[in-house]
Amino acid sequence: MNLPEKVKIVEVGPRDGLQNERQTVPVEVKVEFCNRLSAAGVPNLESASFVSAKWVPQMASSAAVMQAITRRPGTIYSVLTPNMKGFEDALTARADEVVIFGAASEAFSQRNINCSIAESIERFRPVARAAKSHKLRLRGAISCALGCPYQGEVPIEAVVDVAQRLAELGCDEIDVADTIGVGTPAKTARTMEAVARVVPRESISGHFHDTYGQAVANIYASLEVGISIFHSSTAGLGGCPYAKGATGNVSTEDVLFLLEGLGIQTGIDLNAIVDAGQWISAILGQKAASRAGNALFAKRNA
Repeated sequence: MNLPEKVKIVEVGPRDGLQNERQTVPVEVKVEFCNRLSAAGVPNLESASFVSAKWVPQMASSAAVMQAITRRPGTIYSVLTPNMKGFEDALTARADEVVIFGAASEAFSQRNINCSIAESIERFRPVARAAKSHKLRLRGAISCALGCPYQGEVPIEAVVDVAQRLAELGCDEIDVADTIGVGTPAKTARTMEAVARVVPRESISGHFHDTYGQAVANIYASLEVGISIFHSSTAGLGGCPYAKGATGNVSTEDVLFLLEGLGIQTGIDLNAIVDAGQWISAILGQKAASRAGNALFAKRNA
């Protein structure tokens, strides 16, 4: 199969990227980060999360962030909504897309949201109905699709089963997420192909963490089987609060560098993303976890 001519990037830095930071990130910094990313041409920005502040304190300011950001025409602003309370907050915040999140691992589902996979799908049913009735986009994420920190191997059939359930809820996109970064290209390709047998290929996205340095390779393997939506986080920010040792998402800079080298269009200004990555990393007091971003920035300032 030929590689896609165009890829959609879902930028998750403001949500998935910042949620793990121990220091409280001020609202104005989150807003500026969102504005820089949307100005760079990001077509889909995961901006906030309406989850319990008790469990994810960093996201307590989500309503304020959504109120203050500059909305760029054409950009989809997404928020996580685990329940109807979260959905109502998302509606008030004028989100374009709500995201529900399950897991392909029973063990992870119990540790993460304290219920079975089947129970989690039932919890999401009213959120899905409400999203459709309000004509909002609905996205479903499948955590631990390529491995679990608690049970280890995750059967591909389990991933397919959850993908089918999410599709039946009416999800416009379904994320196959390697939450702990243990996936390798061969398994990634097999998993994507299996999911594509029950869900339209064009609605499948890849969400890869770079714990073992395989994320870019996994994206290439996904491209080869026709996947054209990928999640990434500027400066490689992020991790998962419920997956010990899981390092950040694949960096947007690295993904854009790969795609530009392949002649694949994204509509995103790589230099502007490099600047945003260096800016947020400096504010957080850490080095950007992006090889391409750091190299391009160093070359530019040599």
